Order: sequence, then structure tokens, then C-alpha cells
Amino acid sequence: MSANALVTKAVFPVAGLGTRFLPATKAQPKEMLPVVDKPLIQYAVEEAYAAGVREMIFVTGRHKRPIEDHFDMTFELEVALEQANKRELLEVVRSVKPDDMECIYVRQAQALGLGHAVLCAQRLIGNDPFAVLLADDLMVGDKPVLQQMAEQFAEWQASILAVQEVPAAHTRRYGIVAGTDVNERLVDVSRIVEKPAPEDAPSRLGVAGRYILTPGVLREIASQPRGVGGEIQLTDGIAGLLRREKVFAYRYEGRRYDCGSKEGFLEANVELALAHPALGPGFRDYLRGLTL
Repeated sequence: MSANALVTKAVFPVAGLGTRFLPATKAQPKEMLPVVDKPLIQYAVEEAYAAGVREMIFVTGRHKRPIEDHFDMTFELEVALEQANKRELLEVVRSVKPDDMECIYVRQAQALGLGHAVLCAQRLIGNDPFAVLLADDLMVGDKPVLQQMAEQFAEWQASILAVQEVPAAHTRRYGIVAGTDVNERLVDVSRIVEKPAPEDAPSRLGVAGRYILTPGVLREIASQPRGVGGEIQLTDGIAGLLRREKVFAYRYEGRRYDCGSKEGFLEANVELALAHPALGPGFRDYLRGLTL
């Protein structure tokens, strides 16, 4: 990895079955569920693009073709919109995949964990730093969260994990980090544990679904045993990396919606609809008229 490496590659692990949203996800990927007017995966890809990423690597399963279709050209649709002189809608369709963005798809044949999903992209990542974005975690900030992290990476040239304070009762849902504060936003990580019980958690700093990692983590993942749930955990790979390299946790500025849960998905739809320039005013009036 070069001394001034920039983050130009991102991995999107999208092979999961989305069982928490059945039956909605029986025939469509959970990453294609819309929040207001865009699918979840598009929010994540736009966030990566805003951070300077141009190579989008999707780790998919055999039931995820709609994701590939979404980022592909739809010739018939574009022709129909052009003939109908619907220029604004045509621009919306074409903006899904900018010309300088490359989309690459690799299969994860078995769902063996987040670490395994990342490892499936190893040949495409090579010896470059890379981002990992979980589309379930919809992140909204004045400055895109991954862009905030890319700026930290440019300064420190070390792996950066997005973190937030989580309730003690929720530590079983997250990778939990502990370390020494560098400043009000950055923590020099000394320990990371996957989904600890509240009494075993080293802190309440939970890793959100955004990572910038150095390629050394791939060697750690490749040689580690299976962890929590019998899966190959990314958290364990980061714990191994800690023995050789600095890793920082970054308290990001913004809001995270857990769209892997129905409650979080509904919250994201309501709050992003209220913030939508065209829909917001009318939707706000509608909500005011509800009897709650």
C-alpha cells in the first residue's frame, strides 16, 4: 500500500437473505427495498461515490440479480423516456450509475459471515485500502459519513471504523471497541470484540456499518478460525490486524438508521420523507392531521 493511498474501492456485502423482512424479500433483495424513492443499496453507493470511490464491488448471491439490473443501463426505459420527452426522469435513471463508476459483481456461494464476504472480494481488492459499506445501515449526515472517514484515513493512513455509543443492553448486536481517545471524535483502538454480552463488553462504542480497511486485514481473515455463530467474522480479522497495525474508531457526525429492522426502516422512510424538498411539506401536513 502506497504511503499516500486513497480509497477508490468499496465492498458491498449483499448476499444475505433478508429474512427479517419476509415476505417482502421472498423475491427481491432487501437492499432493493425503497426508502422514499431510492433503494437502500443506492444510498450506500452514492455515499461511497461522494467519498471518492469509483470501483464498487458487490458480493452477491444467486437471488440478487435485481441489484445488478439496477446499476445497469435499461435501454428500453431510456428510449421510452426520451421519446416521451421526460428529460428529468431520464436524468434520474442515468444518474444511478455515473460514467466514471465501475460496478463489479462476485458471488458468495455460502453465507459464512461478513469476514467471508469481504474475503470473496480479495482478488479485486488486491493490495489497496478499501471501504466496506453495509446497506442495511442507512447513514445520513451533512457530510457523507464515508467521506468523513476517508478524510481521517488520508491523515492517519490506518484502518478507520465508524462507531457510535450504543445502549449497554444492545452490545450483543455490535462489534464493540475500546481504546484511548486521540481527540473528541477519534479513538486509538486497543481491543475489539464481536457481540459481547453487556457484562463482558469493554465499552459501549459499537461499530456501525462503515469501515475503511488496509489490505492486511484480508490476510488475517484468511487464516482465522470461525468465530461467533460459527461464521468468519470481520471483527476477528480486525482484532488480528490490531496486533500488527494501528486501527482507529471514528465517532461520525450524522444519523444511522438500522434498516435491517422494520422499526428502523420505517423511521428512515418517515424522516427522509420529511426532509425531501418536494414531498416534505405535504407529508408534514399529513402527519399533523393524524390522530396518534
